[in-house]
Amino acid sequence: MTRHQTQPAYRRVRRHPERASYCVEDAYSILDEALVAHVSFTMDARPFIVPMGFARDGNRLLLHGARGSRICRQLAKGIPATVAVTLLDGLVLARSTFHHSMNYRSVVVFGQCEPITDIEDKDKGLELLVEHIVPGRSQDARRPTRQELEATGLLAMPIEDFSIKRRSGPPVDDPADLDFPCWAGVLPTHLALGQPQPDSNGPPPPECPDYVERYRR
Repeated sequence: MTRHQTQPAYRRVRRHPERASYCVEDAYSILDEALVAHVSFTMDARPFIVPMGFARDGNRLLLHGARGSRICRQLAKGIPATVAVTLLDGLVLARSTFHHSMNYRSVVVFGQCEPITDIEDKDKGLELLVEHIVPGRSQDARRPTRQELEATGLLAMPIEDFSIKRRSGPPVDDPADLDFPCWAGVLPTHLALGQPQPDSNGPPPPECPDYVERYRR
């Protein structure tokens, strides 16, 4: 049996299986770089998909939302869910329209969520979420109150059942198209961050911290 044949059918990558990975370290790397996860679930025989803030806490995902929101209420019941994260690395321009593509890294996690209800665990989880967005920020910002923590929905999903797919490299044109007089190659993509804009509400804020000025991802 090949590596791909050992995977459960529902998460086995069928299209271009050579681009697949089932290595947990690869999954961690993609999740740690991404900022937004799309979470899908089914309710009343209708599919839903919702973008959510998240962070990785060891071998589990932390998903953040309002405690009273539909997605938090449903996921807290332990229904099956899927979390998808994608990083776009480049636009692949081939000589034929058929072979245009994108370079990317993606991970899909399958599982069920458990609500985090302990106040101290919630506080630690929210700190991880803030640090995932901007490392160093939780040391400056005010800590949440108990009331704020109780209003927050925080869910945990194990990173155990997942699949990874990625593409890299130049376009793959048909040999007959290699002489076609059209530019071909890769247009790399990057997350671009602008100049920090201080909040105009309240008194003038302190000097912009170094972790904001030098923020990169």
